[in-house]
Amino acid sequence: MLCPVCKTQTLQMAERHGIEIDYCPGCRGVWLDRGELDKIIERAGAGAAVPPPAPVQAQPAAAPPPVMHRDTRHLGQRYEDNRGQQYGHGYKKKKKDSFLSELFDF
Repeated sequence: MLCPVCKTQTLQMAERHGIEIDYCPGCRGVWLDRGELDKIIERAGAGAAVPPPAPVQAQPAAAPPPVMHRDTRHLGQRYEDNRGQQYGHGYKKKKKDSFLSELFDF
């Protein structure tokens, strides 16, 4: 079947999570067969209906660390070593992809 938008590209078919998706590699348009949107809504709603995990119980406070004396031999250094702190907090963990992002990732 030809793409309704491009009118030149042939639609490609992909099956993800038991759902048939027709997509155009040219314009990246996505078309669903009858009933496929209902399946997507049902599965996306099922993932959102999962109750959040129970809160973690607070652990009792640990004993304070032993008192240590500060090393004062290098207090007069002109430059400090702050490599790795230049750009803030480092890297962020990648968030797990949602059902919909996995479904439409072509």
